[in-house]
Amino acid sequence: MTLQASLSLLTEEQLPEVLALQERIIAVLEQPEFLQPLTYDEFVYILRGNGMMVGAFVDDRLVAFRAMLDPGEDEEHLGSDAGVSQSELSSVLYSEISGVDPDYRGYGLQTTLGKWLMEHVERDRYRYICTTVAPFNIPSLKDKFALGLRIKGLKVKYGNKLRYILFVDLQKPFPETTSQQKFVLMGNTEQQQKLLKEGWFGEYIEKKDDHWYVLYVK
Repeated sequence: MTLQASLSLLTEEQLPEVLALQERIIAVLEQPEFLQPLTYDEFVYILRGNGMMVGAFVDDRLVAFRAMLDPGEDEEHLGSDAGVSQSELSSVLYSEISGVDPDYRGYGLQTTLGKWLMEHVERDRYRYICTTVAPFNIPSLKDKFALGLRIKGLKVKYGNKLRYILFVDLQKPFPETTSQQKFVLMGNTEQQQKLLKEGWFGEYIEKKDDHWYVLYVK
């Protein structure tokens, strides 16, 4: 299926449309814990130069949005979780919320917007992209892998939520060939944390016999 959608950077003037779309998305979520909605103030912070936000429009109607955020001095900085040195944390961007109108699912809009944002990152200002994804949020994991991000951590964030930490270095992407690989059950937190501590990273997910596995490589 193809969809004729136009993409453009969003401004503060379009915030009412973004908030309305976010509410529409939340209303139909089957697993609300997978989404960390943004507040009005958080959207304003991004739209006032602390990141960027792109929208997809069909017939002048906003049908999807996606944001990247400059986290500033975040107490729980994902860059630290991903192994970025303290001196380089200012060159980290977070891949933040994305939302697609329920009527426009299935067109790959989330990943299309993600690729657009990756192409428009100010590379002289930002080098690293980080994000978190809940285990078993399969569409979001596939989306992040499609954008070149890989699993670098698995830990409790935001109080009590288990999250994968995904990461990419825009100057030095992950190697395409690796010497070792292991499939680990997605539900096996301890085994994954052990591999991550030993320098492995997760690059792929696969369903076998009704169970989801993560491919870890080194």
